[in-house]
Amino acid sequence: MSGVPQALEGVTVVEFGGYAAGPWIGKVLANFGAKVVHVESRDRPDGFRLQYPPYKDGKIGINRSGCFSYFNDSKYAVTLDVKKPGGVELARRLTDWCDILIENMRPGVMARIGLGYEVLKETNADIIWLSSCNMGQTGPRAPTGGFGSQLSALAGFSGLTGEADGSPMLLYGPYIDFVAALVSAPAVLAALDRRKRTGEGAYFDVAQYECGLTFIAGALFDYHANGKIAERAGNDDPVAAPHGAYRCRDEGWLAVSCWSDDEFARLAPAVGHPEWADDPRFADAAKRRRNIAALDDGIAAWSAPLDAGEAAAALQGARVHAYRVNTMADLFSDPGLGHRRTWRVRRHGEIDDQAYYFPGFDLSETPGDVPGPAPLLGHDNDIVFREFLGLTEEEYATHVANGVI
Repeated sequence: MSGVPQALEGVTVVEFGGYAAGPWIGKVLANFGAKVVHVESRDRPDGFRLQYPPYKDGKIGINRSGCFSYFNDSKYAVTLDVKKPGGVELARRLTDWCDILIENMRPGVMARIGLGYEVLKETNADIIWLSSCNMGQTGPRAPTGGFGSQLSALAGFSGLTGEADGSPMLLYGPYIDFVAALVSAPAVLAALDRRKRTGEGAYFDVAQYECGLTFIAGALFDYHANGKIAERAGNDDPVAAPHGAYRCRDEGWLAVSCWSDDEFARLAPAVGHPEWADDPRFADAAKRRRNIAALDDGIAAWSAPLDAGEAAAALQGARVHAYRVNTMADLFSDPGLGHRRTWRVRRHGEIDDQAYYFPGFDLSETPGDVPGPAPLLGHDNDIVFREFLGLTEEEYATHVANGVI
């Protein structure tokens, strides 16, 4: 799908599953040249297609979902119903063709439909299989379904998010899915490297829940070593003071973190209060934290008439840690993201022009790309089944007649 030589050119991937955790792994691999086939059935398409907004022009449609599109660019899409006569056999031809299989269904589903790892490796001995589900394949919670919000709550994120005297806050979207996906993608690459050297395949049982724990390592260590349970603290930080977000002009916001006494001495005159540098109430971080209300009020009064970008630039000029709080619109005009080509605009079959996200890393000699938009449902049935798998015209027609394709 790309005219530029890429690192994973020639690597074939089949993706069973949907939503975020599995497809995001496949997207990253596809962006670096892997040939990724996303498998759905017309009776049960990927849940992101019809269950999650936004949709183009606010109209629900099987090919109009922004969520599906962002997670599945650069892939091939097929519709294959394993419940119809000959469906499992055709799926086996697809799994025999691939180097890597990614699935994020509930534990046991793939085995029940005849596509378990032990079965597939009988005819594809060096297959690399990666399962990424909520709780992993084993343990008391393994059968439990759910989505990112529940996993973020279970993994401790929500308990640490919010005001000290308020309720826990659910994080936006499938946060923990991304964590698991960016753990899983390097694991797959390591398995590919090992297979080149040894000829052996691999099986990965990834629990999204467990992957999420890496993001709260400090809080976990503090409890394990010191018996201290981390609590919600709003924007407060155990080291930085002040540390918060301050309203600016036109509903903008400014995020500020002051990490040392020297930095505070630079912040004070920058926000119009040079006297703060010599005020005994603010002599060190502990005292600043005890008197944080006065600091917050002063910084808020300074920032209120300013544009958030101007305020951030003024503090950055004084070597104070500060950034504007970006809106969704700001992200598409951010000069840093623009310079690094984070957004790659591609023409989608129903959504029209769409800015697709390119992963936050690249390779110097074999750079990646977003070679194509997300596919329409079943868009690549012919090329995948006829060209990649080599079905005859008669075989293809039979599968279509049986409702398999």
